[in-house]
Amino acid sequence: MADHFTEIQLPQQRNYNSSLFPSLLSPNPLTTTTTKAAAVPCSVSDLIETIKSQKLFLESLLHKTGAVLFRGFDVKTAEDFNDVIEAFGYEDFPSLGGTALRTQVFGRVFTANESPPDQKIGFHHEMVQALQFPSKLFFFCEVEPASGGETPIVLSHIVYERMRQNYPEFVDKLEEHGLILSRFLGEDDDPSSPIGSSWKSTFSTDDKSVAEERAAKQGNKLEWMERGGVKRIIGPIPAIRYDESRQRKIWFTSVVGWENAGNDPVNRITFGDGTPLPSDICYECLKILEEECAAIPWRKGDVLLIDNLAVLHARRPSKPPRRILASLCK
Repeated sequence: MADHFTEIQLPQQRNYNSSLFPSLLSPNPLTTTTTKAAAVPCSVSDLIETIKSQKLFLESLLHKTGAVLFRGFDVKTAEDFNDVIEAFGYEDFPSLGGTALRTQVFGRVFTANESPPDQKIGFHHEMVQALQFPSKLFFFCEVEPASGGETPIVLSHIVYERMRQNYPEFVDKLEEHGLILSRFLGEDDDPSSPIGSSWKSTFSTDDKSVAEERAAKQGNKLEWMERGGVKRIIGPIPAIRYDESRQRKIWFTSVVGWENAGNDPVNRITFGDGTPLPSDICYECLKILEEECAAIPWRKGDVLLIDNLAVLHARRPSKPPRRILASLCK
């Protein structure tokens, strides 16, 4: 790594067994761009070539730490970000079935959740409600927030271990029954909500029969409402999964943090047998997530790579301007 990156440290990182989370990589200041052999990966083209030549190292680092933040590289635009994503060689993941409003910006690059910046978004694995979900996520800071707006991340197995230690009976029931999620999808998009995608946007159709077919392929059931919109019933789905590559259990769910006008924050999620979740334990889980998370302030040009199986992410409120772009990978 010494010839290509410098691993830096920030006070917001977490330390688990002498491993920093997330890993932070910057250009190596000991090398220069005066010769081709000693090129620093500062420019986008140099970074792309370094990613390609050091892919095994980067994938090993991602597997070890769960998230890698690239800082100090000359990534300025959505086009630059798209080129960085392509350099990793990961297949694109279609976001059909997602509940966040997103707009395509360039190539594989979309806006991140477009809800108002003063809203908080709870911790989650991306597309946890789907039978298939992305394995990796990329985020890019195109416009640095005026204040706030961090994307906190937390290791899922740490959350599982703490919940297992503190609430073993609750976790046992989660493992046995899983969860059922019920969400209301309106006729039209609701830009005021973090999960404001209408059923038409969610399933990329205005045909109810097509929406039902696409929902069924994701293991979902739709119940059309007389007042308009649809109740989307998801599950039972696993709340605890096993990470085969790391040989550990993970907290692959979100039990709080997704309230909006059409979804009761307590009753929209139940155990897989239909019984309600104990709200006190759910909010204790939220405390654990906040205690264990790393929330590094965004800087313009940052690129964050997340292993979606290992790490939950969230969003803190911010004051504009703030523009974070994203991409999902298989």
